[in-house]
Amino acid sequence: MAPLVSILIPAYNAAPWISDTIKSALNQTWPRKEIIVVDDGSCDGTAAIARRFASKNVSVISRQNQGASTARNRALELCQGDYIQWLDADDLLSPEKVARQMKAAQECQDKRLLLSSGWGYFMYRPSKAKFIPTPLWCDLSPVEWLVRRWENNAHMQTATWLVSRELTQTVGPWDARLLNNDDGEYFCRVLATSNGVRFVEGAKVFYRQGGTNCLSYVGQSNNKIEAHILGIQLQISLLRSLEDSERVRAACLCHLRNCFICCYPGRAEIAQELQELAASLGGELPLPAVPWKYALINELFGFAAAHHTQLYYNQVKSYVLRGWDKMMYSVERLNLSSADRIV
Repeated sequence: MAPLVSILIPAYNAAPWISDTIKSALNQTWPRKEIIVVDDGSCDGTAAIARRFASKNVSVISRQNQGASTARNRALELCQGDYIQWLDADDLLSPEKVARQMKAAQECQDKRLLLSSGWGYFMYRPSKAKFIPTPLWCDLSPVEWLVRRWENNAHMQTATWLVSRELTQTVGPWDARLLNNDDGEYFCRVLATSNGVRFVEGAKVFYRQGGTNCLSYVGQSNNKIEAHILGIQLQISLLRSLEDSERVRAACLCHLRNCFICCYPGRAEIAQELQELAASLGGELPLPAVPWKYALINELFGFAAAHHTQLYYNQVKSYVLRGWDKMMYSVERLNLSSADRIV
C-alpha cells in the first residue's frame, strides 16, 4: 500500500482563500492522502467554508484562537500520515507536487532525507506566479543549506517541504512563542536533524503575497519584532552547534545585518542585544542605510522618520499592486463565467 501523506492546513480568517487551498490539496495526484484543517478561531466564516469539503479524507477542527504554531501542532497530533505536507491556508500546491516528491522519497529510501521544491510568488492570479530559482534550489547538506540561506538572504516557503513522520517526530513541536519566523526556526531544527535536502524538479508551490496582513510581516509590531529576533537567536545557536566555522559566523552576521533595521531605532534594547550577538560572532552591525529617495527626510527629521516613511510607501505600493491584480483576477473570472454561459 502506498504511504499516507497528511496535508495539514492551519487557518485563521482565510475565507477568501481556503476553498482554493483545500481544492489544491484534494487535486493532488498522489492516491493516499488525508487533509486536516485546523481553524484557529476565525471570525470570517473560514470554518463554515472548510466544512463544505468535510469527508472521509478531509477533517475540519475548530478551536479558540491560540496562534498558527499551536494550530499546526494540533493538526500534527491528529494526523496519521507517513509523510507530512504543511500548507498555509492561502497557498496552493501544483497537482503533482506531492507525487513527485514521494517518488523521490521512495527512490532514496531514506526517512531522514528532507524533500523540497520550487515556489513562486503571486497575489490573486496563480497564472502570474514567478518561479525564480535561488541557490537553495538544489540538493544540499543541512549546514550548506542553512549557510546559503543567510548568505543570499533567501528562504524556502513552508509548503515546499515534504517531511517523513520519523523526522517530524524527532524534532518535536512548533515553538508557540514565535508569532512569526516560526517556520524558519522549525525547519532549521528539521534540517539540523536531517541527512540533507533533496530538491525535486517539477514540484511547485504557489505562495500568495499577503501584504501587511500576512503572518510573516513584521512591521512595527513589538510582539512580532521580539518573536522575530528570538527566532533568529535560536537559529544562530543551532547552526553554530552544527558547525562554528568562519563561514558560518559570516553568514550569521549577514543575516543579522539584514534584520537589524526591524528593531532600530525603535527597540534600542533589542538592537543592543543584536550588537552583542554580532560581537560574539566577530563582527558588528553598522547603522542601517537610508535609500537615496528618503535621504532628505533623514537629514531633516532623522532616521526614524525616514524609515517610517519608507514603510508607509511600501504599504501603499503593495496596496495598489494588490488592488490592480485583484481587479484583473475579477475580470478574468467574469470572462470565464460569460464564456461558460455562452457554451
